[in-house]
Amino acid sequence: MLFTRTSFSVSTLVVIIGVALWGLIRYWEIEGGDNGQTNDWIKYLQWSYYKNETFAKMPSLEKEVPFKKATFGMGCFWANDALFGGQPGVLRTRVGYSGGTTLNPVYRNLGDHTEVIEIDFDPSVTTYKDLLKLFWENHEYGLTTFIKRQYMSLILYHDDEQKHIAELEIKIEAGKRNEKLITEIAPAGPFYPAEDYHQKYRLQKHGWIVEELGLTPELLQTSQVAAKLNGYVAGIGNRADLDRDMRSLAIPEKIASYVKIQFLENEGGSLYC
Repeated sequence: MLFTRTSFSVSTLVVIIGVALWGLIRYWEIEGGDNGQTNDWIKYLQWSYYKNETFAKMPSLEKEVPFKKATFGMGCFWANDALFGGQPGVLRTRVGYSGGTTLNPVYRNLGDHTEVIEIDFDPSVTTYKDLLKLFWENHEYGLTTFIKRQYMSLILYHDDEQKHIAELEIKIEAGKRNEKLITEIAPAGPFYPAEDYHQKYRLQKHGWIVEELGLTPELLQTSQVAAKLNGYVAGIGNRADLDRDMRSLAIPEKIASYVKIQFLENEGGSLYC
């Protein structure tokens, strides 16, 4: 008999089950599975059964969908990272420096660059005009008064359609406000990601989440999980979307419950630095 009554334990059973599941998952990964649904199921198992200290990894139910980019400068980029990350249709965000000519800018030496946020968004869920609405309504400063180039109001368009929309919308917005807007509209050029500590700044203040999910510096810039959690812990979004995203992204219950508490505590608060 392999196990006696005295030697058998729940932890032993868990190990056996884990090894069996690992073998099954590896088989399907190698064989490619029978369809996309099987691959999603595999990814769910990878998180559901490997969430102990040895096998912990980030939830992996993120789906690759066609996306477009948007790039905005609107003040301190910590606030913008949380603001856009919590919006429906926003897939990923990253903050950095752009709009200038200085090579390899860093936070203490930006040269002629501006703090910006680069957004990957799903155009079937949200539109460029939707993002611009948030842009107009959430400047820290610099929409009508120039402060300094680091924090200037800036739209960097990625195609002619975005250029046309931005040029039209700034006229409409200025008319609503009955004042001149000093937003600069220019073609997107090189984007230099900001230092690691700037990425998902609000989320990184809850370091145990970052550690438990295995959110590396690279994933803080490329993960939908990171973008969403960064918005929700800052109180951005709504409760229905929060609940849906916690389920669809397979966020563990302990983390999901904590994020919901942070959301309720910070909902409606200021994002500004």
